[in-house]
Amino acid sequence: MTRHDLNSMSVHELWSLHELVVSVLARKISSEREELKQKLRALGQNMPARSEKASHQSRRPYPRVFPKYRNPARPLETWSGRGKQPRWLTAELRSGKKLDDFRIVRPMSIRRATTRKVVATKTKGRPRRSA
Repeated sequence: MTRHDLNSMSVHELWSLHELVVSVLARKISSEREELKQKLRALGQNMPARSEKASHQSRRPYPRVFPKYRNPARPLETWSGRGKQPRWLTAELRSGKKLDDFRIVRPMSIRRATTRKVVATKTKGRPRRSA
């Protein structure tokens, strides 16, 4: 291996040296990766493929959960009723208030639309709405 004086080299020579280093590194990295894979196979632990990793990371879409409770002191603070109760709500409950005091009242038109069920009729097979 010859030692290069980088300051005295031209841009073209430096670039060719760079390409040489990149290609050598790529070969060495891939050979070491293959050796590690073989060692893992010998131990009985197969590495998952990249496509399998990506499919496990994506989550199924969940429906939006609307808030059910609102902080009267700060109306932007809401809670959906899921998970741990927020601090503002636990403090208010300790002071003697009830959970229903903070419930968000939805208009009747929205309430009816979400509580309707679709029932299939036996004669025509088309869905029929029931209240």
